[in-house]
Amino acid sequence: MRRACQVQRASLTRAAVLAILILLTSFPALIHAQETPFPRPLVESVLLDSHRLILERHLEPASPADLTLWSLRGLAVLDPRLTADLRDATVRLLLDERVAGTLPSTPLSARGPPAAPAVAATLATLYDLAWRLSPAIRRAGAERLLASGFEEVFNHLDPYSRYVTPQEARAARTRRVGQSGLGLRIERRGNALVIAEITPDGPAAATGIRVGDALLAVDDRALSAGDPGLAATLLEGEEGTGVTLTIARAGRRRQVTLVRELILPETVFAETRDGILWLRVSGFTTMTDRRIAQELSDAFISRAPRGVILDLRGNRGGLLTQAVAVADAFLESGEVARTVGRVPEANRRYDAVGRDLALGRPVVVLIDGRTASAAEIVAMALAERGRAAVVGSASTGKGLIQLVAPLPNDGEIMITWSQIVAPSGWPIQSLGVLPTLCTSLGPEALARSLASLAAGDPPMARALTRQRAARPPVLASEVAALRGACPAAEGRSADLTAARALILNPAAYETAVRPLGP
Repeated sequence: MRRACQVQRASLTRAAVLAILILLTSFPALIHAQETPFPRPLVESVLLDSHRLILERHLEPASPADLTLWSLRGLAVLDPRLTADLRDATVRLLLDERVAGTLPSTPLSARGPPAAPAVAATLATLYDLAWRLSPAIRRAGAERLLASGFEEVFNHLDPYSRYVTPQEARAARTRRVGQSGLGLRIERRGNALVIAEITPDGPAAATGIRVGDALLAVDDRALSAGDPGLAATLLEGEEGTGVTLTIARAGRRRQVTLVRELILPETVFAETRDGILWLRVSGFTTMTDRRIAQELSDAFISRAPRGVILDLRGNRGGLLTQAVAVADAFLESGEVARTVGRVPEANRRYDAVGRDLALGRPVVVLIDGRTASAAEIVAMALAERGRAAVVGSASTGKGLIQLVAPLPNDGEIMITWSQIVAPSGWPIQSLGVLPTLCTSLGPEALARSLASLAAGDPPMARALTRQRAARPPVLASEVAALRGACPAAEGRSADLTAARALILNPAAYETAVRPLGP
């Protein structure tokens, strides 16, 4: 198979070169030495890996011909004079409505991943031609060319799949797994560089460095407030390497030697109010579950809280495995969620396997219109299992799961390959999670709903029952009707007030977590 693909690819390339040489004669003014040559080998390798994944694993199947045409139409974003079409078994690239290049579409007729080499070779050849023909394409550069093509592809497939440039990928990896550093942030204040923030449990925190200390030098290299970028560069380095800082406080200097460590993004913030533990979770990264477990353990060491508020408002999601682990922290057993997709590897069931770290205390989950993805999984799982009451408004409704794969240019491709389904069978996608107690309908409606819960009558029972009976694909009219029961809104102070009211009113809380149905 590999040999066949190589032969096919080579034949296509030879045909493509001939087509370019012939067709460029129609554009003699455009034949000149290229200031920046087109990086074809790298571009083609990125296209090959990306389109193989799309063809093999994307939740919705797409034809090789469609992927090719969609990608080529991304050229028009960079240069409106460039268009593409498929005519008479031929892929055509047009400049100012004149045919600039053609390639046979026959290799694109293969089904599934085997067509990926043909897609990559076709695109690389015509991208190369566009590069020669268009100054605008050359100014945009190869990365923007790739990004524009993928944007057009994913406009046709789904809103969450995307191409991630190398720079963006590095930032995304940092958010997911952290970065090597000293656990401090500096900023300019007047004529000095000062420590503006210290990460708890980081290298800097262990040495007694304080916020407000002046940073004078790094490894004996003096620093200036006029060049904070130099300071940031000198502070960076590989994990395990040492660095010596010269610090000043109240006019007294001292030197501190630190060893760079992997600094994980902080996503969990804990506070106890009125005997209730409030856990605000901003995202789901590699250590979120451990931080949740630690905060619960610390809270229950001495005086156990009356309840726990898990605040997921504004949480845009993160790692699926972390969402399952956080839900597991409040469950002892049973199903948390399922994923379903086009390939067998995408079909999985996730179960709770630990113990309830909140020791059966009341749990309230706060959500709003910005709560999405992994955060929705946690809210859905705890609500369905009767372990938590959900307060707020309808969530985002992002129930699609992306596979993240590295690319040869150090970028990444994110492919939607499965969707989340609740234990009872309904999809998060589009529907979102509906709260047990709605706060987005105004203070009067909220007061009535609290009274109704206290009286044993759940006000959202009808909408929740309809939601849990839904099965994918859900009609748009049904989505609108269900979400209209508690319109999505940004979180508000009333959310916390309502959460505390539920925890302090056992009758209302028991109604809120009671299983639905007769």
